[in-house]
Amino acid sequence: QVQLVESGGGLVQAGGSLRLSCAASGTIARIDNMSWHRQAPGNQRELVATITRGGETNYADSVKGRFTISRDNAKNTMYLQMNSLEPEDTAVYYCNAAAWPTFGRRWYDYWGQGTQVTVSS
Repeated sequence: QVQLVESGGGLVQAGGSLRLSCAASGTIARIDNMSWHRQAPGNQRELVATITRGGETNYADSVKGRFTISRDNAKNTMYLQMNSLEPEDTAVYYCNAAAWPTFGRRWYDYWGQGTQVTVSS
């Protein structure tokens, strides 16, 4: 079984910064693509950023130039550095990973429980 645990959320003023972490644990053979998503109240969950195992990244237009996604494959951990935060960034942030469990027979899609980010104006 594989678990994803996010941390680093909180309350910050507009213009401030936060760094989110997503740690994968359990019996993991390999993690492939990882991503951050967010969901604001009343809205659908949206993709924020993705990163391949090799480090290729993609960002939603709304966060380009402000957010940076990264990962440490040795630690099975992904990060999201969020700078110049805006009230519109307020949401629950979720991490997602495609992982192959040890003794598994295929890739599985895993989600964390989410961490709240609140940006005050």
